[in-house]
Amino acid sequence: MPHKENIKSPVSSRLTVLRSHLSPDSSSSAMASEKEAALATAPSDAPTIFDKIIKKEIPANVVYEDDKVLAFRDIAPQAPTHILIIPKVKDGLTGLSKAEERNIEILGHLLYTAKLVAKQEGLEDGFRVVINDGPQGCQSVYHIHVHLLGGRQMNWPPG
Repeated sequence: MPHKENIKSPVSSRLTVLRSHLSPDSSSSAMASEKEAALATAPSDAPTIFDKIIKKEIPANVVYEDDKVLAFRDIAPQAPTHILIIPKVKDGLTGLSKAEERNIEILGHLLYTAKLVAKQEGLEDGFRVVINDGPQGCQSVYHIHVHLLGGRQMNWPPG
């Protein structure tokens, strides 16, 4: 009979990732943890850590906010500039694959905000915008979000 401590639940896997975000860690280890969290997290419309950030229940280093979106620095940056841009109202939009015609305005606003924040951050030489979708896309938080990455030369292919 297997021992319980050898079995990792999706919740414990996500907690491990969140703990790793709060302590200094190597970038490859953080990426491996994110991949593990993405594979362990079941897609869901349940409240997420982003909902707590929107409600100001947990702190975030906010760099931009308007009535529709919130942009804040990632706690485990993968580039010198790594900002997450999220809609304040999820409206069932847990990932890009769940987008419907009614989401066109907010999807456009997320990308336009990425452009505004990139300019604000001084990323004149270029930047990358990423939207992870689903477990194989390495999505670990099911509240659509845009990653704005810059401040270094990006590589291709990305992953």
